[in-house]
Amino acid sequence: MTLSNLPPLVTVFGGSGFIGRHVVRALAKRGYRIRVAVRRPDLAGFLVPLGNLGQISIVQANVRYRNSIDRAVEGAQHVVNCVGILAESGRNTFDAVQEFGAKAIAEAARGVGASLTHISALGADAKSPSAYARTKARAETAILSIKPDVVILRPSIVFGPEDEFFNKFADMSRTAPFLPLIGGGKTKFQPVYVEDIAEAVARSVDGKLKAGTTYELGGPEVLSFRECLDTTLSVISRKKALVSIPFGLASLIGSIASLIPLVKPPITSDQVTLLKSDNVVSKQAEAEGRTLKGIGLLPTLLVSVLPSYLVRYRPQGQFTGSGKAA
Repeated sequence: MTLSNLPPLVTVFGGSGFIGRHVVRALAKRGYRIRVAVRRPDLAGFLVPLGNLGQISIVQANVRYRNSIDRAVEGAQHVVNCVGILAESGRNTFDAVQEFGAKAIAEAARGVGASLTHISALGADAKSPSAYARTKARAETAILSIKPDVVILRPSIVFGPEDEFFNKFADMSRTAPFLPLIGGGKTKFQPVYVEDIAEAVARSVDGKLKAGTTYELGGPEVLSFRECLDTTLSVISRKKALVSIPFGLASLIGSIASLIPLVKPPITSDQVTLLKSDNVVSKQAEAEGRTLKGIGLLPTLLVSVLPSYLVRYRPQGQFTGSGKAA
């Protein structure tokens, strides 16, 4: 096979993360050559068996350092940015990772003539009191100025085997006397399956999504925070009290927990701020077909997948009988 006959090369930044690993698998199934750009290549070896021999390669790249980004996109026909953080840690700040890094990736993609798919988030808003939401929005604006043909995907809260929402509360239910309903648990989400996001990314790489368009990705149902916890407890066959915690108190707890060194806080004050706004697909996106259904995908129901990976949190694991709760 000559070089010109090789399958297109796709560079995936953040390919070893929660969403990234599913994106890599979806692209591998389509036959693309994949270069996974990660900070710690020694921890990303599990991705290689997702493809055929030689199909997936791992390279070192840190979105805070432009030269490593340029090396990672050399020869690529498409670039996918899956990099994002839920909480700041050390030099990995929202500004550095989600704004500077995203802009640098867009510039590098433009430099090699590669098309670009960028994963952002629902709720991205330059005027938001949340640093997470502000940097997501500023990144989108910067990327569009650099690569007007970019495809931007904005998912709601994402569920899947490695998620940090349903797993977190299911794990908490094993030892905590109650589960917290921050702000009364009224915040609305539209949980979207990670495999559906990966398929949307793959279709964008295929050229089936409209360039220069922002898509909003949500699941088939809108659930409140309380309903999400109720569903989680039902799936893992546990009974726990749900206790309402005011936003102010939750923010204070998050601020204090963030000051404890070497301990990952259960929630940050910035995440509490995010919970003050609903996280659902807009009516405009639905009307314009900028959704999963709009690109021909049937969104996956939460309850059809949740038991497959939360079963380990049941009192007796897979051997817990139906209808039994602890």
